[in-house]
Parts: sequence; C-alpha cells; structure tokens
Amino acid sequence: MEKLNRKNRGLEKLNPIKVVQFGEGNFLRAFVDYAFQRLNNEVDFNAGIAMVQPLAAGMVDMINDQDGLYTLFMNGIKKGEKIQDIQLINNVVKAINPYSNFADFLALAKEEELQFIVSNTTEAGIEFVATDTPDMQPPASFPAKLTVLLHERFKHFNGDASKAVTIIPCELIDYNSEALKKCILQYCDLWKLEETFVKWVSEDCTYHSTLVDRIVPGYPRAEIEEYNNKLDYQDNLIVAAEPFFLWAIEGGEDLKAKLPFHKTDLNVKIVDDIRPFKMIKVRILNGAHTAMVPVSLLFGNKLVMETVNGDFTGPFVDNVISEISETLPMDKNEITAYAEEVMDRFKNPFIKHALADIALNSISKFKVRVLPSLLGYYNAKKELPTSLTFSLACLIQFYKGNWNNEALPVKDTPELVEAFKKAWELGNLESVVTTVLANTDFWDEDLNKVDGLSQALVLALNEIEANGIEQGYINFSQKK
Repeated sequence: MEKLNRKNRGLEKLNPIKVVQFGEGNFLRAFVDYAFQRLNNEVDFNAGIAMVQPLAAGMVDMINDQDGLYTLFMNGIKKGEKIQDIQLINNVVKAINPYSNFADFLALAKEEELQFIVSNTTEAGIEFVATDTPDMQPPASFPAKLTVLLHERFKHFNGDASKAVTIIPCELIDYNSEALKKCILQYCDLWKLEETFVKWVSEDCTYHSTLVDRIVPGYPRAEIEEYNNKLDYQDNLIVAAEPFFLWAIEGGEDLKAKLPFHKTDLNVKIVDDIRPFKMIKVRILNGAHTAMVPVSLLFGNKLVMETVNGDFTGPFVDNVISEISETLPMDKNEITAYAEEVMDRFKNPFIKHALADIALNSISKFKVRVLPSLLGYYNAKKELPTSLTFSLACLIQFYKGNWNNEALPVKDTPELVEAFKKAWELGNLESVVTTVLANTDFWDEDLNKVDGLSQALVLALNEIEANGIEQGYINFSQKK
C-alpha cells in the first residue's frame, strides 16, 4: 500500500494555522483535532493546527513523516449494534519539536490567523518551575514555553489587542485555565516582563477552563492488522477512540461566536460553569480508571475491559464507583445513570485500553481524581472507604517498581520515582507508608493526619505481600 501523505491523498492545500496545540499524543489527536476537523468539514472553519511537542522525546517526527495526516477509528456499541466510524484527520499543518527547532516554535507567534492555544500536558504539565528563564531554548515547563510564545507574539504585533489569543487548556485539574494563567503571570513577574505585556496577556487574551470526556486507547497495537485491512494506505499513526464525546468549555456568547460548534451536532457545551460536568466525570470516570490501575496490574490484568469483566476486579471497580458516588453532592439518579454509562464504556469490546498506558503519572492523577473521594468519604462517614483505601495501598506497592519478580510499568518523573525508591529502601512497611503519606509534593498535604489511614495502608500492604491481591483484599475488607 502507498504511504499516507498529502500528495497521495490529494490534500496538498494547507489551512492557515489558527490553532497552536501543546501536545501531540493520542488524546488530543482523537479529541481536539477531531473537533476542529468537524468544524472545518461542517461550517468551513478553515483551521489548521500546529502541534508543539511539550517534552524532548515525542512523536513529531512520525507526524511530520505523514504530513500531519492520520486515521481516527471510533468504535463502540449503539442500541446493541457494533458501530465503527473511520475518519482521516487532515487539519494538522505541522508538528514542531522546540528542543530541536526552537526557531520554528517561535515563528508560530507570527502567524497572522492564530486564534487559539489548546493543550493537554497531563495533570503534571501545568506547573511553575522557578529555574526556567526566558532565554532557554526552550524552557522546561509548558507554561514557561507558552509565556515565551505569547511574549514573542506581543512584540511582533506591537501589542495589538486583536492578535491576542483564546487559551483553552484540557488538562484534568480544577480550574485549569486559571492555574495556567497564574503560572504565566508568575513568569511575567519572575522575568520582569513589561507591564504592557502583562496587561495584554491577562486582559486581552482570554482563558477558558474545560472538561474533556472521551476514552482514547490510542494506537491499536494488538489489532493493527485488522485496522490496516480497512485502509487503502499505510498509516503508522492510527488512533482508536470510543464514539462518546463531551467537551464542556467555560465561556459566553463571545466564545460561541469564535467556536461555532452549535452549528454541528458534536457534543460541545459552552457554558457558564463547568463544575457539575467536571466533578461527576473526573470523580467517576477518571477516578475509577485511576483507582483500578494499580490493583488490576498487580492482579495480572493488562486491559481495562479485562478488568471490568473479571470475576474479582469487575466487582472491585463496582465497589470503587459506589464509594465515589456516595461523595458527590448531586442528584442520585443522575449519578447512577452516569455510573452505569461509564461501566458500559469500560466494557466496550472495541476498546483495548492498556492499563500500563493509564499508569502514566499515577500519583498526580490519584491526587486529583481519587484522593478527594477518599477524603470526602472519610469526612462524611468518619471511616475509610475500603476499596479506595486498598487502591492507594496497591499504588504504593506499584511504585516499588516490581512485583512477583517482574518489572512494573511505572512511568513518572525521575524525582518522584527516586522518592519512592528511597521510601521503599527504609525496609519496614510502617516507615514506607509514613514517608509516602508525609510527602506533600505528592499530595499537597500530610496524609498521616488522616486518622487511621497509615495503619489501614500498612494492614493492606501486609495482606498484599502475604496473600496476593484478591485474598489480600478480602482479608483487608474483613479486618479494616
């Protein structure tokens, strides 16, 4: 088969760059890029996307090798019938690695039609790094890179308010746009940037918090031959996703005019307050995802679908969702309906979502997605939730890095991995647990202050080491 590129597909005409996207991974390609593709196709939005690789290692070379083209497979079940929608995404104009092509990165600031900045750099991405400087090529953190880009745009267009941009982060943290704006203003202060720029970036640029909801397993490694057989070209960047799509963006009529999703049937909601959407989604969908990962990986599973269909891990996930649901201050019928929908999505037979992929940055994910439910349950009932507490114990065990003489897929920052290594070198479980819970870099608080939590985790870890995951959980449930 012929190689996928613009010449072979007759797509040599490029849209003007209206979107700069920090992140080139599976989720953004199956979510944001798909959404803009729908706008292009249905309302002639004419938006090209320039991807920026936020880390030194990434996928931009592969993306550029296919001229930004890739195939999105959306697979699921509707009214009992399997459905599959296949779309060639063609709105990615270029992909840039600022670590090797910093000049190309800065040149994006000069794009006449640039209107939007979008991002998904994981929960750990929106952070202020005090050692970043404006002359680094590039600075380490995503907010610092963005500040450099915005400052370059401000200078190039002489502070023209009409060249300010709309910033829409998709990281799964509370008030993600406010957190990003705060970091940008911290860099303005640290780098002593001019007051006119501070005014431009804080008042003329607009910031919109978001909620994103779509399960994206990514590259269908196990079924790639089956996927390739449905194409008449060779695509090394196939991405698989579920059909379900929800993008809630905080904004008013001005944003609706800029992003006319109301002229499509795509489930994009531009609303005054995304908090109700966010709480139920992050706590139940993402929370259950994150809580199941260490338990299921230690149990021996590889996939989400395998987990929710398992005789032990399936009921465990049900229990997790039940404990989470009890902490949500929302209509119980609405919570139940959403929880049932989530389990159906987890069981989607087309979705081969690897647990190892979800394990990336599990500590920061647990802090944001699961810990509020665990603490909320404790504060409401004055007792610890069994399944969520056991999940935290398994997370600590997971970050030991090996289990049953096999290496575990721990993927996190070197500093965090090293901190866990030192904790586990202390030898006895009481010291390990106390040290991990006391690390405010992990949790933003000392969790040893939660009455009974350290003792419960030591009990759970003893049971895990002595009896394995399933029997350990049963024993822990009875003794806790």
